[in-house]
Amino acid sequence: MDISAQMLLFATVVEQGSISAAARSMGQTPSAVSKQIGLLEDQVHYRLLNRTRTGVSPTHEGQEFYEKCKAMAEKFKEAEAMIQNLDGIPRGKLKIASTVAFGKSQLIPALPKFMIENPEVHVSLDLKDREVDLQGEGFDVAICFAEQRKNLDVVVRRIMQSRRVLCAAPSYLEHCGMPTDFTELAQHNCLRVAGSSRRNSWSNVEPVGEHAFEAQGTFEGNSTDVVYRATLAGVGIARLPYYMAQEKFRIGELVHVLPEYAPPSTDIVVMFAQRRNLAPKTRAFVDFMVRQFRDAPDQQMAV
Repeated sequence: MDISAQMLLFATVVEQGSISAAARSMGQTPSAVSKQIGLLEDQVHYRLLNRTRTGVSPTHEGQEFYEKCKAMAEKFKEAEAMIQNLDGIPRGKLKIASTVAFGKSQLIPALPKFMIENPEVHVSLDLKDREVDLQGEGFDVAICFAEQRKNLDVVVRRIMQSRRVLCAAPSYLEHCGMPTDFTELAQHNCLRVAGSSRRNSWSNVEPVGEHAFEAQGTFEGNSTDVVYRATLAGVGIARLPYYMAQEKFRIGELVHVLPEYAPPSTDIVVMFAQRRNLAPKTRAFVDFMVRQFRDAPDQQMAV
């Protein structure tokens, strides 16, 4: 292995935080990776890594060296992508991150159509409700609410507009009654999303002004999907995206509570790192998502 390959290997080890993890990601044995790092250290005459039982971290000299190796690795990836994309056919592994609720209820059902249209693309899907670092975590695209975008350097395309609705199971309403106006929600068991004060502040835009209500109750879930399933079970009243509740309204498993409730709507977007030299697999997916959800029910009923 020449020194340039060792530098790429070193950058991967630092980013993975351990020799074993780096070895797995590249299909090599830990001993082979460790040997190459040792040869690289001999070549530059500096110890580059601090080794512990739990992993590795760069030394002071190793950190400075890593920055150079990282820059070289990025140039290599650009060159590799350019070669792979010459024929313009979408291919290779497409790493997607998505919010849990949208991923389960909307994205996964749409994937078979995308994969039929793009047979050489292999999809890797990770559902999570936290902020995603596209480049740092190696994702090609991330689907989230527009307000979750923190990095202004990423590119976003709007998939659909999502409005939120209040809903409850018939069993809950039979037991606790139907609220007749927004202020009565304080007397009900309102389901919360754990660790997110913003998402638990329910506001109602009315002709006479805006009313805010802090959802309070005896249950909280770590994702919208968990809250949705608790709502179906009859635990309480929840605020959910319309796209999750619409079918349950139709078959009677959920009841639309206070249908006049009009919170501010939000956009669901797909994020990707850059528009220039976008890999065909990524471009194909972004374009597919925009087409797929352009006529979604929330688009037609957005407020």
